[in-house]
Amino acid sequence: MPRPSFSTQLLALWILIAVLCGLLSVAVWLMLSSALSERVDAARRQAATTCTAVASRYDLSMQRSGETNVDLMHAVLDLVLIQTDGIEGGFWTNEPNSNGFIAYAFPTYGGSGLKRDVPEAETPLILRALRGASSTGQLQTEIVSSGADAVLTVACPVPRHAGLFSWTLTRARPPLGPYGERAATILAGVLAIIVVLALFLALTLRRWKHNLTRLERALAPEGDFEHGKRLDRLGERDLDQIVDALNRYGDRAERLAHDANALNRRLAEAERFSTLGKMAAQIAHEIRNPAGAMRLKAENALAGDGTRRDAALRTIIEQVARIEAQVTSLLALTQSVTVHAREVDLHAWVDEIIHTHEAHAESKGVALGANVAPSATQPIFDPAQLARALENLVVNALRHTPSGGNVTVRASCAYIQEGARLRLEVADSGPGVSQVERERIFEPFVTGRPDGSGLGLAVVREIASAHGGRAYLAEDLNETRFVIDLPWRPS
Repeated sequence: MPRPSFSTQLLALWILIAVLCGLLSVAVWLMLSSALSERVDAARRQAATTCTAVASRYDLSMQRSGETNVDLMHAVLDLVLIQTDGIEGGFWTNEPNSNGFIAYAFPTYGGSGLKRDVPEAETPLILRALRGASSTGQLQTEIVSSGADAVLTVACPVPRHAGLFSWTLTRARPPLGPYGERAATILAGVLAIIVVLALFLALTLRRWKHNLTRLERALAPEGDFEHGKRLDRLGERDLDQIVDALNRYGDRAERLAHDANALNRRLAEAERFSTLGKMAAQIAHEIRNPAGAMRLKAENALAGDGTRRDAALRTIIEQVARIEAQVTSLLALTQSVTVHAREVDLHAWVDEIIHTHEAHAESKGVALGANVAPSATQPIFDPAQLARALENLVVNALRHTPSGGNVTVRASCAYIQEGARLRLEVADSGPGVSQVERERIFEPFVTGRPDGSGLGLAVVREIASAHGGRAYLAEDLNETRFVIDLPWRPS
């Protein structure tokens, strides 16, 4: 299973970070919001219990009802409130001739010294709860929420003391202590920073993905880099290093290709001179033998009678014809092949070539036949040039096939990955080609016959190459089979 790309991995990481941030934000909000209601309920119960305890303890401690003992009130407040951290309270009366607040205590106050002053900021809230309890005669609770905090006041009547009420005040603090709200604010800020970073990462990933797509498109098989063009920088430091390295590689490959072409030209020139040397030696050899024979016959003719002169002249004419054949084949090999392609009736074209060589085959006692496979379309090639090549193969097969043998010309359309191909085959039942000759049989002046020029198969190869194809000797143990392979309908 292939590994995901780098950009896909970064995108998955960004999605994971975004999901975690969202879940954490929701969790923090749920924790703070749900904990506030729970803390308010717990603080209200505790404040109500404490208020009732203060009123009852004062009632039990007071011997005579209706009297007011401020010192006893302070003692009761200190005794009860010391047991509950963070709760303050006092006594209040609704008598018109008094200022209302009689006693106040906050024994668990964290500051220095005793706190005996009623908190001014919460006084309206305390009075609202006391007046509510005064009007109803029952316990009254007032709550004010501020962010993650809540201030609660509970007022309750003191039994058997008309117009006297006790009250308690507490605060529902954040669960993280006195700095919980600040910690929650800091956490929210951190989450906001993470979200901003996630958005920045998303934009960076988008830019990276766009640049990577551009780089992949340029490196594709049909991209600019494959066509030898330099890559443009992308504006990303890491990617630009890759682009620069690829450009250096392209420049180096271009230089190496230029050097290789120069070396190939030098090698081709050296091979050409080597081939020319071999050809010159072969031509000299092929012409020197007939020339020597003609000289010998001419000397004999001068010294002999008329009969010997006639025989010598016939021999000289035969040797001149041999030299002309050598020169004609050599000219056909050295001159460039010009292809004039057109659509050809393959069946009629092959029959015409077979008919040309039927008399020669019959004189040698060789059966010459053709097998043309039917096709939906006709091939396109130069009929004159390709006829030269096919006739060379037929003549070569008739020379090497003994009497009673057979030579078969086959033509068909073969389909391969590159497209439709024209296959021309000349097969014979002769002795075959040795392994040593097989490797060089299409080279000029390579022949297995003493009277052969060794240029016929070389001409076949040149004509096939001019048509965009090739000529070769097939690996067949049953028969000798030469093949010309060309595009069926070249573009």
